[in-house]
Amino acid sequence: MKKFILSLFAFAAFTVAQAQEETENFGFNEGDMFISGSVGFGTTKLPDDSKQNQFNVIPRFGYFISEKIAVGAEIGYSKQKAEDSSGNDILDNSTFNIGVFGRYYFLSDQKFNLFGQLGLGYGHTKDIADNKVNGINADIMPGINYFISEHFALEATFGILGYSSAKPDIDGAESTDSFNVGLNMDDINLGLIYKF
Repeated sequence: MKKFILSLFAFAAFTVAQAQEETENFGFNEGDMFISGSVGFGTTKLPDDSKQNQFNVIPRFGYFISEKIAVGAEIGYSKQKAEDSSGNDILDNSTFNIGVFGRYYFLSDQKFNLFGQLGLGYGHTKDIADNKVNGINADIMPGINYFISEHFALEATFGILGYSSAKPDIDGAESTDSFNVGLNMDDINLGLIYKF
């Protein structure tokens, strides 16, 4: 009788565990939405006792228009500040960014997903002397994410193929255009996604 009850209990536990595993919905589907973003802070102290601090925050929202394609928008703020050894400000830049992006997911219904992202953005920077610079950018980057639960996934984007153009906000100023390809550690961004 004991063996029968233990076998029945084991069968019930296995059935419940299997049902839970089957009801979890990993990956993305048409109509899913997500929020993600990144926050960063860094400080550098030089041998002459001068220092530089950096801070940025970029929240992001996306919507799946099909099982493999997501579109979205992001908004960001970053600040760079540097002081000399006497504590006087020598750099104080604030940048506001807004942009849109599109993603194509190669695997969209799995725990592990690969995607390619195309982004377009606009930025406005103001420096310590109240000079203003406006800029646009376009970039392409690959990324991966891995679902750790039904609603949360870890995300990484790496490398970049990008173009940017910046122009001071004064009459007669010319723009500075740049094209870059990056595959180093500075081009890796880590984040967390919440799917709802």
